[in-house]
Amino acid sequence: MSEQPPAADAPTVDHVLVEVTVPAPADVVWAALRDPQKIKQWFGWDADSLKDEIDFIFVTHANADDARMVVDFVGVPDRYEVEARGGSSIVRVVRSAPAGEDWSDVFDGMIEGWISFTWQLAFALARHPGQTRRTLFLSGPPREDRLARSLLGLDAGPAPGEKWSTPLGPDAEAAGEVWFLARHQTGVTVDAWGDGLLVVVDQPPTEKRPRGVTMLTLTTYGLGDAAFADLETRWKSWWDPRFETVAPGCD
Repeated sequence: MSEQPPAADAPTVDHVLVEVTVPAPADVVWAALRDPQKIKQWFGWDADSLKDEIDFIFVTHANADDARMVVDFVGVPDRYEVEARGGSSIVRVVRSAPAGEDWSDVFDGMIEGWISFTWQLAFALARHPGQTRRTLFLSGPPREDRLARSLLGLDAGPAPGEKWSTPLGPDAEAAGEVWFLARHQTGVTVDAWGDGLLVVVDQPPTEKRPRGVTMLTLTTYGLGDAAFADLETRWKSWWDPRFETVAPGCD
């Protein structure tokens, strides 16, 4: 999170980067944005660095207004807002940026992260409140000119909220529903992963990465060690012939 806010005297406009309705009271959602143990169940993915990253972003470099349910981040022009809507809540990430800036045709890694993680927050609270997740994360450029949403058959299909059933990666049969669609990413629930969630982010080709980059986050619930190990083996066996593996932040 190295992006700097605009100069103090520059006129800014608020842009909503992502907005999601969560079927949970506002105080529950707010706690999920402030308690590091709760943040761990939706932010990012399982990694040795996750605790330190959460502490840096949400604790030591965050300013929270409990009354307004707004948290902004030091050195970053973005903030989380929670708005009560009866027994549900609206969760949004808002960026204050110079007037006239337009990201509609630009892949911004931070924006894509907010989109993924906010939908993961909504999924955890809507479908698995209080449950512990286990994740598998894969990232890298394709070995040929075909990114993951196309390879997985997720570049066209049902609308958000609709059911899907099709082969998925190494799995001959899979089913769930479309959780969300965005310009550069897709999220689908997967019944067989304990009602899990697959988020696929495709970064378009660039000069440095002429074939683009894909990131997959597989979120699971209730799988035992053997079942999770089998999932990891299957998906890595599917991934390795099709993608090079690159650690996040190495692009």
